[in-house]
Amino acid sequence: MSWARRTRRTGVRRYVNPVTLGGLVLVVITAAPLLWMALTSFKTPVEAGASPPTVIPEDPTLDNYHDALVTADMGRYLFNSAVVCVSSTAVVLGLALFAGYALARLPMRGRAPIMVGLLMISVFPVIAVVTPLYLVERQLGLLNSYPGLIVPYVAFHLPFAIWMLRNSLLDIPTELEEQATIDGATANRTLFSVILPQAGPALFTAGVFTFTACWTEFLMALTLNSENNLRTIPVGIAIFGDRYQVPYGTIFAAAMAATLPIALLVLVFRRAVLSGLTDGAVKG
Repeated sequence: MSWARRTRRTGVRRYVNPVTLGGLVLVVITAAPLLWMALTSFKTPVEAGASPPTVIPEDPTLDNYHDALVTADMGRYLFNSAVVCVSSTAVVLGLALFAGYALARLPMRGRAPIMVGLLMISVFPVIAVVTPLYLVERQLGLLNSYPGLIVPYVAFHLPFAIWMLRNSLLDIPTELEEQATIDGATANRTLFSVILPQAGPALFTAGVFTFTACWTEFLMALTLNSENNLRTIPVGIAIFGDRYQVPYGTIFAAAMAATLPIALLVLVFRRAVLSGLTDGAVKG
C-alpha cells in the first residue's frame, strides 16, 4: 500500500511508501538525542546549562574534550575498554568458529539441546549472576584486573556468536570441503582455507556485535573493577562529576568519544554487517 500525491508542476503522481516514512521517523527519533549530545559537547558550561537551551553552540569550544580526555582520565578509560573489548572479541571469535563448525558439520548427539542451551545462556540476565561472579573472582584473585572482565565477557557473548556462525556455516556447500579433502587438505587446513573465507561476513558481524556489547557493558565493569585506573568508559562516564555540579558539556564530550568508534565501525562496514545478518537467516 502506498500514499500518492500529485505535484503542481508536472501532475505526475509520486508514491510515498508508509514503511519508508516510518523508517525515516524512526531515524529522526533515534538520531535526535545523538545530535543533541554532539552539539552540547561543544558548548561552554554556562551555555550547556542555560534555560531555555540553545540548539547551535553560540561560542563553540573544544575545552570539554580536553577536560574529558586529559583532565578527567577518560583517555585511560577508553584504553581500558579497548584492551578488554578487543581481547574478549578475539577470544569469542576464535572459540565460536570451532564450536560453530562442530555443531554445523560434525555428527554428534544432543545437538538440539546444545543449541537451545546456547540460546538460553545468550539471553540470561547479567544482574542474576553478578553477585556470585564477584564472589568467585574474589576467591580467584581476578578482581580489578583485565582478565576479571575478559573471562565473563567471553562467557556471556560466546553463545550468540556460536549460534550465528553455526547458522552461517550451514549455508556453505559441503562439496567445497569434500573437494579439499580429495586434494589432500587436513581438517584444519580445510577450516582456515575453505570455510573461513566463506564465513567471513558472519564472523565479522559476530565480532561487531560482541565488541559493541562489551564496549557498552556497565554492571559487570562497575562491580568487578572498582580501581580507578582499571575502569572502562561506561563506568567512567557514570561516575563523572562532583557533589555540587554536573559538567554536562564534559560528560557529553566523553560520551561522544565513546560512541564514535562504534559508529564508525558500523558505518564503514555496514554492508558486511548486513550480509552477515542475512547469511543463514532461514536456518534453525
